[in-house]
Amino acid sequence: MKKILYVEDDEDTLNAVKVLLKTQGYKVDGAANGKEALKLISKEKHDLILLDIMLPDMSGWDIFQKIHKEQPKQKIAFLSVMPVSEERKKVLIKAGAMDYIMKPFDKDDLIRRVNNIIAKA
Repeated sequence: MKKILYVEDDEDTLNAVKVLLKTQGYKVDGAANGKEALKLISKEKHDLILLDIMLPDMSGWDIFQKIHKEQPKQKIAFLSVMPVSEERKKVLIKAGAMDYIMKPFDKDDLIRRVNNIIAKA
């Protein structure tokens, strides 16, 4: 069973995404902040990490950089309400992010994009 870590401080959004991804056969862990996320990442291997950008203790960008520095092959995507330009999205992808998904999201689109990321070698 493929494992996903979703880092999101809004409990309702976290739970909704967890339920949605679990219906697709994924095991989903949740973290409400960066410190919690980094602790989980140090203990367990995840096939994908989904990061919100605006978190209470550190930004998703900071978490991304820490993880990517230590585990450059880790699949990471952003799932955030914060808009980014196509240019910024290209910079993120070049830096190692797998995708940037905007909230609110379409359920089918989120599932398709998560499946695509996990399927990539």
